[in-house]
Amino acid sequence: MDKVINIILGGGKGSRLYPLTKQRAKPAVPFGGKSRLIDIAISNSINSGFRKIYILTQYESASLNFHINRSYQFDNFSKGFVEILAASQNDYDNGWYEGTADAVRKNMSNFRNHNPDYYMILSGDQLYSMDLKAFLKQHKESGAEITIAATPVNRDDANELGILKIDDEKKIISFLEKPGPDKDISELIIPDDILSDSGIDRRSGKSFLASMGIYIFNADVMEECLDSKYTDFGKEIIPESIKTRKVMSYVYNGYWEDIGTIKNFHEANLNLGSPQPNFNLYDEEKPVYTHRRNLPPSKINSCVFKQSLAAEGSIITDAYINYSIVGVRTIIHEGASLDSVYCMGSDFYESPKQVAKNRTQGIPDIGIGRSAVIRKAIIDKNARIGANCRIGIDNMDRKDGDYGFYHIVDDIIIIHKNAVIKDGTVI
Repeated sequence: MDKVINIILGGGKGSRLYPLTKQRAKPAVPFGGKSRLIDIAISNSINSGFRKIYILTQYESASLNFHINRSYQFDNFSKGFVEILAASQNDYDNGWYEGTADAVRKNMSNFRNHNPDYYMILSGDQLYSMDLKAFLKQHKESGAEITIAATPVNRDDANELGILKIDDEKKIISFLEKPGPDKDISELIIPDDILSDSGIDRRSGKSFLASMGIYIFNADVMEECLDSKYTDFGKEIIPESIKTRKVMSYVYNGYWEDIGTIKNFHEANLNLGSPQPNFNLYDEEKPVYTHRRNLPPSKINSCVFKQSLAAEGSIITDAYINYSIVGVRTIIHEGASLDSVYCMGSDFYESPKQVAKNRTQGIPDIGIGRSAVIRKAIIDKNARIGANCRIGIDNMDRKDGDYGFYHIVDDIIIIHKNAVIKDGTVI
């Protein structure tokens, strides 16, 4: 394990998750009421025994830096670390990352200091729980120079993903990036032997293998691949390597979700409260690590909770919560109703003195006000929703767009971080 460097790609501007990425890097977007998206990739690495972890990012990295520094501190005997490498300028480079491969190339001097045998490339915005140790084991045993983790998908999902064609030995023969709905890709169907070995039922409709954007490179091969003008792994490095190198696939048949859009993000979070969620937060063998806040337990006063989660430090009184996530330090007042809502919570508690001052100025308390009714929404951190507000309830012609203190994306209302919504507001 000491000879493996894990590199987590923090992504670019995260435009598809905007406005959640307006003031933070995409990996720092809150997830599951108490964690961040980056915690998934880091937890997968730690749970699999890999503790030399670098995170590459360049946009709005302040909150990500704060979270990493507060959350991940290894003892001196483990030789482990989680470090952020943000884009920076020097005498021979302007610093900005031009793609995934370029981001790794510009930090190779940091990686070489560890004299690794392997580089494992992970994505910072995916939801999955994979045994990365088994991934490395297959890579070694197959004699591969590069191994790509792949997951079975149906034809519709294949439209926007990189699709692999493999032989009976799981060697990748070709790679097709985002084929779209009209192209005939029947020649890329997974071989029957691979289906049975991987426990994939063809009746599920998942007949194609999609790249998960997770790779293992032999260290010398990584150096050779980056000794080029190529800037992206998925679009350039991988397709070119398949032509001349032994590039293998690792078939992962578990749950995997690319948290790339507001709709996917909203659905993946709300699903956590289901009786049988796709992603299990309660697996003792595979915990999701995050910042320890030392908050009190949540206080639930005469509420109705259905298929929902409440993170620590919340106070919820006489409210109706259905298929929703209540984040840390969320204060929900009497008579409020949340349906299909991810409320990210708050970074702080307000003192009684501050609350009294705000009320004299007509500023609502932080959290959800009395008798507010909210449906199909994402409420970002530190938002103030006033009493008797109606959000996403009334039949209105809601069009995607920017409406000042909120956005609408995929028919989901996103209340901005630190937004103040006065009493009685209807959205």
